[in-house]
Amino acid sequence: MPLTTTSLIYKICPKSLWREAETAGVFAGAPVDLADGYIHFSTGAQARETAARHFAGQRDLLLIAVDPARLGEELRFEPSRGGALFPHLYGRLDPGLARWIAPLPLGTEGHRFPEDVL
Repeated sequence: MPLTTTSLIYKICPKSLWREAETAGVFAGAPVDLADGYIHFSTGAQARETAARHFAGQRDLLLIAVDPARLGEELRFEPSRGGALFPHLYGRLDPGLARWIAPLPLGTEGHRFPEDVL
């Protein structure tokens, strides 16, 4: 299914790092984002696998939903895992652009995503 401007994209982020960004008024990225030069996002179809691959066993995570239409030209969809196009933000993120934020608790079989969202 092609991504539309009404589709949300998702950032999985440690709660403490996001709270720091809210206080500062800007999210520059997690260490992996800073190392790669862009903020990693996932589409709804990619978020569960992203959590399993890159956040396995991690607690105190948040799932942050953002409307890609609000990010402008700094957002690019680029090939990554298996050639899939992943959203990458080449810039900082205003935490106020989050459409919603939800806890991403760790269950016995991985992270539990909000059922009504993904």
